[in-house]
Amino acid sequence: MTQPSIDKLILNSPYDEPQHYWSYDAGEDDYIKEEGRRPAGYVVADPRVSGPNNPGVFKKIELANRIRHCVAKWRAAEYPGISGTTKRLLEYWQTTERRQHRLFFCQLEAIETLIWLVEAPDAKETRQNIPGDGGAFTRWCSKMATGSGKTVVMAMLLAWQLLNKAYAPWDPRFTKYALIVAPGLTVKNRLAVLNPDAKDNYYAEFGLVPQEMLPRLRQGKVQVLNWHKLAWETAEKLKRKRSVDKRGVKSDAAYARDVLRDMASARNFLVINDEAHHAWRVNLASPQRGRRAVDRESVQEATIWVGGLDRLHRERGILYCFDMSATPFAPSGHRSDEEALFKWIVSDFGLNDAIESGLVKTPLVPVRDDSRRRDGGLRSRLFHIYYDPEVKDDLSSQKGEGLEKKPLPKLVREAYNLLGTDWQKTRNAWRKEAKRRKERERIPVMISVANNVMTAARIRHAFAQEEILVPELCQADGLLHIDSKVLKEAEQAEGDLIHQAQHKAGQQRERVERAEDLRTKVNTVGKRGEPGEFIRNIIAVGMLSEGWDAHTVTHIIGLRAFTSQLLCEQVVGRGLRRASYEVNEKDGLLAPEYVNVFGVPFSFLPQEGRVNGTRRTAPKMPIEVDEEKEAYEIRWPNILRLNETYYDTLRLKGKDIPELTLDPKDTITHAELKPIMDGRPATAPIGLKDVDLKGIADEYRLQTYLFRVVMNLYDEICDPKWRGIKTDLLAQIVGLAEEFIYSDKIQVRGDLFTEDWKKRVLILLSLDRVVRHIKDHIDKESIQDYAPEYDAEQPIRSTADMSTWWTRRPCERGQKSHISHTVYDSEWEACEAFLLDKHDFVRSYAKNDHLGFYIMYEYRNAVRKYLPDYLVKLQDGSHLVLEVKGQIDEEAKVKRAALQKWVRAVNAEGQHGTWREAMAGPEQKVEDILGQYKKDAGKNKLKGADKNQP
Repeated sequence: MTQPSIDKLILNSPYDEPQHYWSYDAGEDDYIKEEGRRPAGYVVADPRVSGPNNPGVFKKIELANRIRHCVAKWRAAEYPGISGTTKRLLEYWQTTERRQHRLFFCQLEAIETLIWLVEAPDAKETRQNIPGDGGAFTRWCSKMATGSGKTVVMAMLLAWQLLNKAYAPWDPRFTKYALIVAPGLTVKNRLAVLNPDAKDNYYAEFGLVPQEMLPRLRQGKVQVLNWHKLAWETAEKLKRKRSVDKRGVKSDAAYARDVLRDMASARNFLVINDEAHHAWRVNLASPQRGRRAVDRESVQEATIWVGGLDRLHRERGILYCFDMSATPFAPSGHRSDEEALFKWIVSDFGLNDAIESGLVKTPLVPVRDDSRRRDGGLRSRLFHIYYDPEVKDDLSSQKGEGLEKKPLPKLVREAYNLLGTDWQKTRNAWRKEAKRRKERERIPVMISVANNVMTAARIRHAFAQEEILVPELCQADGLLHIDSKVLKEAEQAEGDLIHQAQHKAGQQRERVERAEDLRTKVNTVGKRGEPGEFIRNIIAVGMLSEGWDAHTVTHIIGLRAFTSQLLCEQVVGRGLRRASYEVNEKDGLLAPEYVNVFGVPFSFLPQEGRVNGTRRTAPKMPIEVDEEKEAYEIRWPNILRLNETYYDTLRLKGKDIPELTLDPKDTITHAELKPIMDGRPATAPIGLKDVDLKGIADEYRLQTYLFRVVMNLYDEICDPKWRGIKTDLLAQIVGLAEEFIYSDKIQVRGDLFTEDWKKRVLILLSLDRVVRHIKDHIDKESIQDYAPEYDAEQPIRSTADMSTWWTRRPCERGQKSHISHTVYDSEWEACEAFLLDKHDFVRSYAKNDHLGFYIMYEYRNAVRKYLPDYLVKLQDGSHLVLEVKGQIDEEAKVKRAALQKWVRAVNAEGQHGTWREAMAGPEQKVEDILGQYKKDAGKNKLKGADKNQP
């Protein structure tokens, strides 16, 4: 099988209609250079293929393709039917009269398409047949990739409409009023350039309107507002309010006056929805998944946005509604599918088109690294970091105090070291180039996209403590931790101002002002002389606000789940803005620019619910709580973690710590990256991105860094777990760590790191594992007690709490289980379940499948969830946590130790009865374990009887 290869990714000039495109051949696993224009469309996962290497299926957008053909013929015929004003604008946009800021072909095609729909004589039938969204006003959508110049197209659209109305006020096809709706304050502020009266308006900056037409353009009215401004109070909301103000719901007329403000007299006005994929009718979401599949905030935003436009249309009339979006899909649960696609897309210039024209940076993703995947796969562990076994449980289960200081998983730190090293190389190259040109240097920017607030806090702490071995990225003045909650609250506050009493409105304004400093810094990243000029390291939750991007973004790391290609494109879109648009004189093409991306998996995911091209039938069996068997309910303490209490002196000596073997292959030191085309790695490798081992050796003293890591361990053991003198504790830990590290007890596997400095670097890169090895043996000797920390919301859980789930796996109904069926994956498991159900010493049991019973444990420096196989209640009233293992490996032993700690802690507390644990396997069978417990219970009963005899 050949490797997909492309000799040159950029094929077309950005200023001409594309003449070639890359087409993926799934059969040959290669790319073919096709003549002509890529059809309008998008790619979804191939339903016939399961697994991670899904080639995808291209779906054409038929309406956009038909209109594209009509517009091309109309263009060739020199635009018959257009007004004199429109003809003047089109000629101006395309001629050498505009010496600067030459327009891209995709920008011209987008505006031509909208003009054709309104002015071309042969467009009438097409207009009538464009599907709507179920509302009363017309919507047309222009699909343009992030970075391809949507804002300029919006300015051209406004100039075309407003100028035509100014020169021909009687023409009903045009209007002098325009309302632009934005999805957030960041976008709203950026769109201020669309107001002809604005100081830095695009019409002047990009030369979009001939000088003699500018005064006429300013006769029009343009208003930009955030979608929150479209909110209104319903009768239900007013009824719940405790206020002396008893006025009812605003009429549509009053609502229109409040929203339109300076345009209060406007009728038949124009609407432009920027990032229009937020503006969808709820019934557009996939009916099979329904509203439950879409988060409540998205539903609320869409309802307010589109509902507000409905009210304005009823009262004043919307002439046209133009939607602008790179990803015009309504949310539909797990991925964007044909049901979710906007049906009114009239033009399309997608991400692949933008990459092939060089308009945006090319995302590079890791396809291989030098680690050993424990699941046997070949794909790089850096491809989708969040779903690596060592990462997901650690980053998804984060409740409790002080966790922001917890070290990041080893794989995450390695990703940062690798990506950070490449960032440093980029930084040095930019610095050198600026010095050569005697210019003010620009600073490359790295973005981290975290799954939640706690992960973001841990990332920030890791940089603050220099746990990431790239000094410049750790500098506090260059790090920006974006609190998305503050920004969202500020946007909500601005939206609520119109509904508040005066004193409350003042409080809301204060909230907005508090966020302004942060917002200003965010919006000026990479801009010379602005507050965000020297930002180099951005940490955000979820993803950065749409409309935000910076041309200096060069590296992105995603630490969250990515469930669709759409989400990948939206996140990476924050870094696609090019730094330079200089054309190579030899071939007329733009030179490639790249953004290196870790953890954002540009690859098609298998379609859920389909196998071998056919849709799966409904699951065979519901697994649910059997309410008639309440007597077999099992309850257990819902423990988040065990907080250790130590003796006042560590009971461990350096000589008692066993050897530790480090394997260089367990540490990622380089990765191979490839550009993305059609959602999959496309070309030959760009090159290796190596961790600078020698640089680390020169920059960091092992003893200094050891002290920082030991301080993390000190914080972990200290309050409130340590009963002795704190300074004694620190001295003991440092002494143990130094004695161990400088002894001969650390062995290196293989001969790659035998030199002293290389061994020192390997220890440095593996220092958390070394210190954790020491702590494991401190714990064995020095922990006096374990105190359970319960989930505050649900301290006790039960089999009765399980939600119904469905399966096609084999299952059997049992007599002694509160759960309707016991699911199993092998005959061996079926035999074990049968034995539990029939054994006379078992009162009840439950397979731990979807029950929510888990125990946290650490393995290879990552926190993971352990789900034991069975919960068993015995006839003597005690509980047994039972694990069935065919083979006992290293990780199984760690799980067993965690389970033993859990049982010890629960029994010591004494509030939940007696708990036991056991691991069954080839050497100790389940019937032997139960038989021994029954025998012990009989002996205890006899002892109790003897005590009661006179």
